[in-house]
Amino acid sequence: MNLKKYLVRALHRLQKGPGYTYKELLVWYCDNTNTHGPKRIIKEGPKKKLIWFFLTLLFASLVFWQWGILINTYLSYNVTSSLSIGFKTMKFPAVTICNANPFKYSEVKPLLKELDKLIEAALERILQPTPGNSSDNESLGLDLELWNQIPLVLIDEHDKDNPIILDIFETSQTAVDNETAMDSRANVSSDPAGGHQLYGGNETMDNETTEGNQTTATPAPANTTSEEKKYKLAVKLCSHQGPENCTYRNFSSAAQAVTEWYILQSTSILSKVPLHERIRMGYQAEDMILACLYGAEPCNYKNFTQIYHPDHGNCYIFNWGMDEEALNSSNPGAEFGLKLILDISQQDYIPYLSSAAGARLMLHQQKSFPFLKDQGIYAMAGTETSIGVLVDELERMGYPYSDCTVNGSDVPVQNLYSQYNTSYSIQACLRSCFQNHMVEICGCGHYMFPLPQGVNYCNNEDNPGWAYCYSSLRSSIKQRQICIDSCKETCNDTQYKMTISMADWPSEASEDWIFHILSYERDMSTNVTLDRNGIIKLNIYFQEYNYRTISESAATTIVWLLSSLGGQFGFWMGGSVLCLIEFGEIIIDSLWITIINLISWCKGLKQRRARARYPDAPPTVSEMVEAHTNLGFQHEAVGAVPRAQALPPEPGTPPPNYDSLRVQPLDTLGPDSDADTE
Repeated sequence: MNLKKYLVRALHRLQKGPGYTYKELLVWYCDNTNTHGPKRIIKEGPKKKLIWFFLTLLFASLVFWQWGILINTYLSYNVTSSLSIGFKTMKFPAVTICNANPFKYSEVKPLLKELDKLIEAALERILQPTPGNSSDNESLGLDLELWNQIPLVLIDEHDKDNPIILDIFETSQTAVDNETAMDSRANVSSDPAGGHQLYGGNETMDNETTEGNQTTATPAPANTTSEEKKYKLAVKLCSHQGPENCTYRNFSSAAQAVTEWYILQSTSILSKVPLHERIRMGYQAEDMILACLYGAEPCNYKNFTQIYHPDHGNCYIFNWGMDEEALNSSNPGAEFGLKLILDISQQDYIPYLSSAAGARLMLHQQKSFPFLKDQGIYAMAGTETSIGVLVDELERMGYPYSDCTVNGSDVPVQNLYSQYNTSYSIQACLRSCFQNHMVEICGCGHYMFPLPQGVNYCNNEDNPGWAYCYSSLRSSIKQRQICIDSCKETCNDTQYKMTISMADWPSEASEDWIFHILSYERDMSTNVTLDRNGIIKLNIYFQEYNYRTISESAATTIVWLLSSLGGQFGFWMGGSVLCLIEFGEIIIDSLWITIINLISWCKGLKQRRARARYPDAPPTVSEMVEAHTNLGFQHEAVGAVPRAQALPPEPGTPPPNYDSLRVQPLDTLGPDSDADTE
């Protein structure tokens, strides 16, 4: 109860306020505030009042302007990067080693036999585009159904305004009606006349076409110079709707076109092969890793973890840290690092799939998936490659300073690489996002990425238009931007900077005995079964033990914001936090005055409405009693009928005389006034 009374009394005091008008409140504030300026406004003369009023208004505006800049700077959440150098025993990085060739040609050749026949026959016609220079029976025995799923075509650009598309395995050629050529880019669209509209290009063509009229073009003479032979090789990709919707993806070099075509066709074939068969057809660890030494401790292929990588087949990871503790490096230098001798068996490479020979390797963190296509390097055959490593540790600030993630749990993309039990990375997120879009749009998954549950890889038989869909999706800027916006960088990351040097290995003086020993250890044979085209030596070590830490810190903090706000307020107005409290007090008082005025206005409005409803004055007590006891009593209204013309009143009891109850002055009454009245 005491608390309730106290609150009621406090409310009454607040309602009263320092004044009953805004003017009184403003004068009270200027007279009592600790801020410089307002006091001078009410105490100086008229001229100085005006000067101090404008000065106070100007400096108050400057304060609020500076406050806006400071608050906006704080809310931008800028960061500063600091670099620190430390020295400690560091974990040796995980080392992933793959062959540049994903499969042994001797193992995969039965699957690619028809494909190799097609490309060999196509290359002969590409090198001799004149029909008279090739054999008439060349296309016999070829699987043209496989060819027609994703064919190669020649684009004759002798006439820039009217290029011609030549089918490699057909004698007839397709005339292409072209109105304009734009920026060396090929676009094929439907022409009402039945022809094709094509714009020649350097790299890709994203176009829709309908089959045009088949016409016979005059072949170029056999003695045509190379300058007059303007042919471009293109890959024809058609959607599942058939030849009515196709894309010509052309290249500046036939070598690029052949490689791209072979990858698309082999991808379709290998996607139907079970995973265990693909692993069997790849390079095994015991055949690829001939020697291993970590520091002073010997190691072998059993110290490596095998994973299957779609680009490179079987890959082997040293010090991955999945099943055992990560190894530490005791000292910097080559003698304390990892030494390997690899056999890549270059003679068993697939000729049209792998044009580069060597080993593909990558250094990365433990329990992270290796994306060798993005971050890997090549080690050349017949060389000793030394890789000196420097470590950079990145520490990013999280939200709201940067849009990074700790473990990927807040990323709206299903991580398809989680099946490997690896940590989150932005490369895994981008590829998972692309694969999810591929499944959603094309109805199947690409062979190079992991599959979601219940989805199959794309192939030409089950998904005829998958290559067209994949090419359109890969070149779509919109889809790419969606994935970039969805994925986030990791807040903590470790990067390995490499210094690479190479030398011929083994030397001519020592190659004889080295190859004899390595051949005997691998095959138990006294004959030399190895040569420098298939041997690689690797040295991987810490170049120095200094590691760099690049960390982010907030450029502006709440302490900086408060001190900056107070500094500006004190500099321009000579104020402090107490002045802000005073300013808040006058605002509260202004609100109370406003509320009191509103309440008064509402009461006045209610009274005015009541007077409008009852315009006459209320009756007196005698009139109310007379009206109650005399039924014939009526008020005389304005404009009523005169009493002489009205009906005579009905008899009734006369009202009592209440005049005796009226208060009279004492001087008019005598001591015997009651007797006189009697």
